[in-house]
Amino acid sequence: MEPITLNIPVLALRGLTVFPHMNLTFDVERAISITALERAMEADQQIFLVTQREIGVNEPEEKDLYQIGTVSHISQVLRLSKTSVRVMVEGRQRARMRRLWQTAPFLQANVELLEEETPSEAFRASPRTEALLRQTWNLFGDYAELATGVAEEVVSTVMDCRDVGYLADFITQNIALRHTDKQEILEEMAPFLRLRKLNGFLARESNVLGFEHELEGKVRDQLARTQRDQILRTQIRVLQNELGEGEDVDDEIDDYRQKIAALGLDEETEKHLLKEVNKLTKQPFGSAEGAVIRNYLDVCLEMPWNTATKERVSVEVARKVLERDHFGLEKVKERILETIAVRQMNPEGRGQILCLVGPPGVGKTSIAISVAKALNRKIARLSLGGVRDEADIRGHRKTYIGAMPGRIIEAISHSGSMNPLLLLDEIDKLGSDYRGDPASALLEVLDGEQNNSFRDHFLEIPVDLSKIMFITTANTTDTIPRPLLDRMEVLQLSSYTDEEKLQIARQHLLGKQMTEHGLKRGALRMGDDVLRAIIRDYTRESGVRQLERRLGAVCRKTDMRLLKGDVKRITITEADLPKLLDCQPFPPALHTEKEEIGVVNGLAWTEAGGEILEVEVNVMEGSGKLELTGNLGDVMKESAQAALSCLRSRAAVLGIEADFYKTKDIHVHFPEGAVPKDGPSAGIAMATAMLSALTERKIKAGYAMTGEITLRGRVLPIGGLKEKTMAAKRNGLHSVLIPKDNVRDLEEIDQTVRAALRFVPVETVDEVFAEMFAPAAPVAREELPTVAAFAPVVRETMGDAALRQ
Repeated sequence: MEPITLNIPVLALRGLTVFPHMNLTFDVERAISITALERAMEADQQIFLVTQREIGVNEPEEKDLYQIGTVSHISQVLRLSKTSVRVMVEGRQRARMRRLWQTAPFLQANVELLEEETPSEAFRASPRTEALLRQTWNLFGDYAELATGVAEEVVSTVMDCRDVGYLADFITQNIALRHTDKQEILEEMAPFLRLRKLNGFLARESNVLGFEHELEGKVRDQLARTQRDQILRTQIRVLQNELGEGEDVDDEIDDYRQKIAALGLDEETEKHLLKEVNKLTKQPFGSAEGAVIRNYLDVCLEMPWNTATKERVSVEVARKVLERDHFGLEKVKERILETIAVRQMNPEGRGQILCLVGPPGVGKTSIAISVAKALNRKIARLSLGGVRDEADIRGHRKTYIGAMPGRIIEAISHSGSMNPLLLLDEIDKLGSDYRGDPASALLEVLDGEQNNSFRDHFLEIPVDLSKIMFITTANTTDTIPRPLLDRMEVLQLSSYTDEEKLQIARQHLLGKQMTEHGLKRGALRMGDDVLRAIIRDYTRESGVRQLERRLGAVCRKTDMRLLKGDVKRITITEADLPKLLDCQPFPPALHTEKEEIGVVNGLAWTEAGGEILEVEVNVMEGSGKLELTGNLGDVMKESAQAALSCLRSRAAVLGIEADFYKTKDIHVHFPEGAVPKDGPSAGIAMATAMLSALTERKIKAGYAMTGEITLRGRVLPIGGLKEKTMAAKRNGLHSVLIPKDNVRDLEEIDQTVRAALRFVPVETVDEVFAEMFAPAAPVAREELPTVAAFAPVVRETMGDAALRQ
């Protein structure tokens, strides 16, 4: 039999499938679909309805459409608006699209009508068919119980139908299936196979609906519990309000949750904080545990999580700030600028931890503040002096009464930024006792490999310290534990020279003190000679704190004189200083200024700078004892023993009596006995003073010396040369003997000091003695007795032969 073909308009359906003998109403909005309807209405009202493969395609082509569709009759068309119509159709017969030969202005195709298989009477009455029908009725009944919106008419029609093919089409048309599943049913021409496929889809949908109902039940139970809890909380809140305890706990809990969500924390931290909030909801009103949790949450939420200042990494800006705020300290400035340069080249690199070491008052703290200004970082200062408890660094467990986070976390919280500059001041003064060792707790803080997940005992959540710039300060590295010192790069800040102090006073301190004391710029005049006198005679320090206090005293006296009204401008002279400063100048350091026997000017380093250290030696008849006085340390005593042994080994060469160590007592004394003294650098000074006293030879005036001595007479290098040479210049000496190995340190000495002193490098004590002892004065020739003067006496007593000999 020849297949029947038709050339009819095509309407592409999106998400819909029409089956034969079924009525369906739907809306049409696409222009090509409306035009196809109009053309069909003008003809015999027949149209080919076919489903699109993809719903999102607006202008379908043949490849976008399924091949099998339904030739339908248009029952009614209702125009809803200019761009949409509602159409009612009745499916007539399955058909296959042979070719879509028109796509504009509407779709039109050549379709072939498909004849469905008609089962025989024997097949319809077979047990197999009956079993399939019963299975379908059972599955549909289960589906209708679980699904919503299945009309009673549909259920009754299904239960009364025994036509296998019609039953499959009817159920598929009236239940919610994916359009791909419906298309699969439509394309199956054998009624028995079509119904078997439908049963599989019904079983699947029933399982899915069962799971949906189970989930809905759980959600419903959860909502019921939540509603119950809410009702109970409302009742509790009402009762609390009646009792005068009306703190709105629910609002507080919601506020905590909102704040935690707004912080944008990592998953671990947010989960931990929400857990604490949940604990708080279970605490009774006024409980101690509730107060602990509230305090904990408040501390955590005050932390500046994910908040950081925009860093300004510029070497030139940092250089200008450091030069403006500080005079001198060139090496320290250069090293800090190198650190900033590295950050400028590699912003993600791990920064170094700098330790500024130097005497008090030289500007360690102010340099850190200047670095923070240059980098546009907020600064937080932690004074570690006297800290003896590890909990000061790591915090206390929050369960303890009065617990609080450690100083590191508190400093970050107060700074309001996660990338501040933390200044750990006086790190060399950390202590330790039975409560722990805070220096050990700092090992993790100052380790760039570990501090990205620092855990404070109070917070119990990881805190990233890797973005923080750490600068520590100390007066000495001797008391800093080795592991902690190994984590820091040490920058030494030496004492200021008198010239540097003069420039600092002129450029910074005097103007600052005049401003603080309300003095106008021209109200007080003070020349450089007056400033030098204050520095030289009224201060004894390595830094400038005492100098600033002296200038403050002068400003206060000036305020008093100006308020009397008799003068408008005051000029300070050196003669006014004792009265203005209410004190007499410091006496000059005890030192010899003339050629003496057994007295040598040594040089010493102190925290206040350099000092002259006079060495006195007396030699007396005795039994060879060596007496050492002047509050000396063990190292200094051993150095005196080494100097004496060196002299004994050279006794013949130096013109010392061979048995002096048996017949002479030697007393070595360092004046100012109340001041402790120690160190090996006075070795050559003691050896020189001993030799002078033993040989009764005078020592040249105007000299000072420093250097460690060995048993074989070598002169070893010493430290603190810069401060020691400043002391020599300040006390009016003109020459300084230094170890030859210290010549390289002369570059660090101020130019004014180098110009004022003559430096004599020495390698051995022989060179020291040659420089310090003037050669013996020759006897005048006319004073020498001649042989002729003795001739008569010799001839008379011993004869002419003796005279000739």
